[in-house]
Formats: sequence, structure tokens, C-alpha cells
Amino acid sequence: MTTTPTGVPAAVSGSGTPAAVPARGPSRLLHPDPMVRRLARLTLLNCLGNGLSLAVAVLFFTRVLGLSAAQLGFGLTAAGLCGVAASIPAGRAADRWGIRRVLVVLVALEAVGTAGYALVHGYAAFVLLACAVTAADRGSSAVRNALYAEVLPADRRVAGRAYLRVVTNVGMCLGTALGAVVLQVDTRAAYVAAILLDALSFAVVAVLYGRIRIAPPAGAHPAPGTGPAAGAEGGAVSGARTGGPTGGRGPNPALRNGPFLAVTALNAVLCLQFAMLEVGVPLWIVKETQAPRIVVAGTLVVNTVLVVALQVRATRGTERPELAARACGRGGLLLAGSSVVLGLAHGLPAVAAAVVVLAGIALQALGEVLSQAGGWALGYDLAGEGAHGAYQGVFNAGTSAAMMIGPALVSTAVIGYGLTGWAVLGAVFAAAGLAMAPAVRWAARRSARATVPATA
Repeated sequence: MTTTPTGVPAAVSGSGTPAAVPARGPSRLLHPDPMVRRLARLTLLNCLGNGLSLAVAVLFFTRVLGLSAAQLGFGLTAAGLCGVAASIPAGRAADRWGIRRVLVVLVALEAVGTAGYALVHGYAAFVLLACAVTAADRGSSAVRNALYAEVLPADRRVAGRAYLRVVTNVGMCLGTALGAVVLQVDTRAAYVAAILLDALSFAVVAVLYGRIRIAPPAGAHPAPGTGPAAGAEGGAVSGARTGGPTGGRGPNPALRNGPFLAVTALNAVLCLQFAMLEVGVPLWIVKETQAPRIVVAGTLVVNTVLVVALQVRATRGTERPELAARACGRGGLLLAGSSVVLGLAHGLPAVAAAVVVLAGIALQALGEVLSQAGGWALGYDLAGEGAHGAYQGVFNAGTSAAMMIGPALVSTAVIGYGLTGWAVLGAVFAAAGLAMAPAVRWAARRSARATVPATA
């Protein structure tokens, strides 16, 4: 399911020279930038564990820990709230104490917390642990995005993240396949072993993140916990900011940046597509269409294959904020079209309903790769270069909020209202995507006003 990263610009090594691009053979599947390759290995390992855990988590919590469906739902909702709340302070902590240091601590906490599930006895302990693990997970996601901004050149960040997202999909698929084996064995020992393997993957990833070096700005002294680029496989771009202990003080700049907050909110609305895909579509297929239930699995396969094949290519044309906003607009319109097509599956014969649903998912995948590429670009382009942790923390909080409220919103406000519900959801996607362009123009005007005193 991997794909050659066609269209990725030649990477720049830590010395500023173009990295060699493999010309042929299986190595063409590897990214030409050594730092991206290193991050890809970390991502693959992490997602193998996450995919394994995701496949078995519900049965582990209900059958091994003995939680009811209602208890599990409440606990995960509380954990989601903690995740939203954790993103912003985690980003600020990264600016103040160093991105690498904070990221290692958070991923290590995920390792300890995930292993702790195997020792949980009692519902209160489960809720507290789930809140802690989710807070560490969402916080580490924000800090990891800030890390990408520090170790990748500004004009390679979005393409690099796209490549890493392809790796994420591959890793999750492989981990889920491993989880299917655990589900087949269906014993307490197998479930506990799967959870502990996920915890082990976090521990290894934490150690590997600790070996990444972030180069300080030219002429600056390295902050504690940072250092020069470490060889070909750990090279960072010269001149990247450390995000060291001198940053992160004072008011959060991201929370005072109106255009950035607007883009964050609009991106969060577009991210409701994941709840649509993971919750809304399965419920729609099973409850409101004649399509065979196996189509539920087919939708995930179609989405994954298209995202893996197209995500890197979709980053083309997002080099400037106005172009990234245009990509979000196109993505929002495609998501709108997807919603309407999915709604049309109601009342059709089984085969026709299945075809229509899969066509809707194909449109959703196209909208996903465009909206994600545009959103990543704007999340970096509209952020202050000296406070990546703060900006990525706020941006990630918006995404986390969408993922928390999305399932309930889609299942109650869309499913059951037929084509009307899907059409309203589509209109929301279209409006959010098209509103990105005015938000970016607002950001440009704000930036122009801010630079007038400096140039006068």
C-alpha cells in the first residue's frame, strides 16, 4: 500500500545541499530527506502499536476490564475533554522547555499509562488513567507537529507531513491486521499482551525521539537538551529554532491571533469528516441502506488506498497561504459532494446502494487529502516562527475538539434525517472550506499592518 512520493521536492540536508534522490529500485519508496526517513520509522513503529491497540481496545475494556458500554462511553468522553484541554499547555511547555524534551516526557507518559491499563481495577481508576493517557497523547501530537516545523525546512514541511501520513496509514493497517489475530485468539492473555506491546512501542519511540537533534539558530548557543545535527540520519536544517527554555513565557501569541483562530476553527469543521467516515457512514450503511454490511469494511479500504496514493501529490499547490486556502475550498466542496452522494444511497437496491456509498467515499478521500494538505500548510504558514509549540497546540486543540464532538454530532444530527441531514452536513463542509480564503486575506492584512511600523 506504500507509494512512491511523486512530486516531493528534493530535500535539503543539514548542510544545505540537496539530498540525493534514489533513481530506481525499491528504495524509491523511501523519502529522499534523511530526517523524514527517520521520522517515518518512528511514525511506523508508533502506528503499528496504535493500530494493534485500536483493534482490541473496545473488547479489552469491556471483556477484560468488565466495563459496560455506557461506562466506556462516559470514560472516553471525559478523556476526550482532557485531550482538548492538554494541547495548548503542552505546546507552550514545548516553547519554554524545549520541543524534544517535552515530547519525550509526554510519549514516555503514554507508555507508562498504556501499560497501566493492564493493572486497572475499578471504574474510577480507569477514567483517571484514560484521561491521563489521552491528555499525553493529544499533547504529544501538538508537540510532534511543532517538532516537524523545527527539523524540516519551511518549504518541505507540508510534503514531509504528507509522507508521514502515508506511513501512518500503512502502520495503522498493519497494526490492525495484527490486532485481528489477537481478536481471533480471544483470550485475556492475548488482549493484555496487545496492550503491553502498544506500551512498549511508545517507550521505544520516546527513546528514539530523545536522539533527534534540533539545530539552534545561527550564532546562538544551544539550549539544554538540544545540540547540533547528529549525522546523516539525524540531521536538522541549519537555522531551525530550538524552542528552548527561554521561550513560552508571556501571553500565548496564538490565542491573540484572530486570523489563526479563525483558520483553526474552520479546519476543525473540516475535520468532522473523520467522524463522518468512522461513525456516520457505518451507521448509515447498516441502519438506512440496503448495502451489504461488508461495505463498511470496503469504505475504509477505499479511503485508505486513495489517501496513501494521493496524499503526497495533494500537497502540490499549497506553497503559499492563498493556494493552501484554495485547496481547502476544493476539499470542502468535494466533502460536500461526498455527503450528498452518501445520502442518495437510501432506498436503493443493495448493489446500487453499495456502488453509491463507495463513490461517496471516493469523493470523501479526495476531499480529505486536499483539505488536510491545505490545513497543514496554513497551520504552519500563519504561525509565528518563534512559537511553533503555542501555535500547533492551539491548532491541535481545534482538531481534538472536532474528533471529540464529531461522533455524537454526526450520529444525532445527520443519521436519521436522511438526505436532508447529509445535505446540511455537506453545506457545512462547503462553507468551512470556502471561508478559508477570506480568513487568509484577513491574516495578510493583519500581517501588513504589523510590518508597517518596522518598515517606516
